[in-house]
Amino acid sequence: MAESWIGETICPICLDFFTDPVMLDCGHNFCRSCISQCWEKNQRNSCPECREEFPEINFRVNRALANLAQKARHLKLNAKEKFSKVHCEEHQEELKLFCETDKKLICLICRDSREHKSHSFLPIKEAVGNYKDQLKSSLDSLTVKKSAVLETEQKQKGKISEVREQSRSLQTHITSEFSKMHRILNQKKQRLLRDLREEGKRILEPMEKNLREIQKNLNSIEDKLSNLQKQMEQKDELIFLKMGVSRKRRMSDADPSFSVSDVAIPIGKFKGPLQYTMWREMLHLINPVPASLTLDPNTANPWLILSEDRTSVRLRDTPQPLPDTPERFDSWLGVLGSEGYTSGRHYWEVEVGQRTRWGLGVARESVDRKSGIPLIPESGFWIVRLSPGRGYFASTTPSDIPLNLGVNPQKIGVFLDYEGGQVSFYNADNMSHLHTFTLTSTERIFPFFSPGWNINGKNSAPLTICGIKGHSQIHPIISHHLPASCQL
Repeated sequence: MAESWIGETICPICLDFFTDPVMLDCGHNFCRSCISQCWEKNQRNSCPECREEFPEINFRVNRALANLAQKARHLKLNAKEKFSKVHCEEHQEELKLFCETDKKLICLICRDSREHKSHSFLPIKEAVGNYKDQLKSSLDSLTVKKSAVLETEQKQKGKISEVREQSRSLQTHITSEFSKMHRILNQKKQRLLRDLREEGKRILEPMEKNLREIQKNLNSIEDKLSNLQKQMEQKDELIFLKMGVSRKRRMSDADPSFSVSDVAIPIGKFKGPLQYTMWREMLHLINPVPASLTLDPNTANPWLILSEDRTSVRLRDTPQPLPDTPERFDSWLGVLGSEGYTSGRHYWEVEVGQRTRWGLGVARESVDRKSGIPLIPESGFWIVRLSPGRGYFASTTPSDIPLNLGVNPQKIGVFLDYEGGQVSFYNADNMSHLHTFTLTSTERIFPFFSPGWNINGKNSAPLTICGIKGHSQIHPIISHHLPASCQL
């Protein structure tokens, strides 16, 4: 019976108890704000119940219905309050306190019991406030973690995109190089492309696995955020506290952290003097054709002596009385090539033989030649060296990069790609890749040679630039396809 009259106090528009109810001329009742918004929205005055239209707005306040709705509202709130009260299971008393020591709701009898002696208690509302502050701190912390993981995810996706773009670029480069001799070298090209795909797969698989772990962590954080948000929206204080205590026991204080996996494809292995590399494997068709270089005597350290044709350099027993010109090296036992480069792709080979010390590579034209600055890219040098006790290494900062070679090269190949920003080194005996620097320069780049000191007479042999031999024996078609720096 009560449900019947309570139903009469519900507005048909908002489906809640009437607030400031008014009656239309047709006899139907609505909240004043509800019918006003309805008419304003529909731009016509008609009853939402019976559809009767009215020429003008004529509301009549229904005070009796307003009083009835107020009584129904109080009745429902009282019933809800009575229903929501949770009692102590042991004493059947209303739960009114929160024991901070045991983290549980208790009644007044529990407070005075031996079980809770000397415990700390809080009123329920104060405990709710404290837990809300703690939950807000957790929400803020998770929000920060989510932002960090999202940023890491974007960086990882960017790195993956870079590797894929690099792989596509290298495939284009490889295809272009091999197309010049596609019929002869097609089988060898496919082999190298397969290596590239395997290298890309080897690099991408751990990257993508790391991305999946990042996304898994992100999903976990989002689930926690969602659950905490639901708890924050819980209006029942007792249920809220029970949920808070339970969740706090389950939540882990530490979340796994992730970093971006950043591994690049070794471009020097795939983007080098590819045609020449393949030609060396096809000795029955062509001869090696590295660029012919000469050394610049005006840059040579006084302890160095050049051969008459300026293609080799070795250490003297005593320094020469040479003019101290700005271009001459004083501290380092170095000499530059006669020709510098501001564009193009160039390759040359240097015979190192059984030498125990040497340094080879390239240098900027503006490098400091008078002080003992380190031979590193930041100083304008891109150098690979051999030193007793240290072996082969690339000179870099903050520390040198060791090169673990299976065999000792007798000849070193140097490849300069000016526009491509690359300086790569090879064991010219089998064209295996040793190391690749990223070149950053807008000025002229020169070949650099250093024979190193001759200690105990074990490093007396010269460094020799390998020139082109047997020019007339090279097939004219092969010569036509040589890089510009190797044309005869």
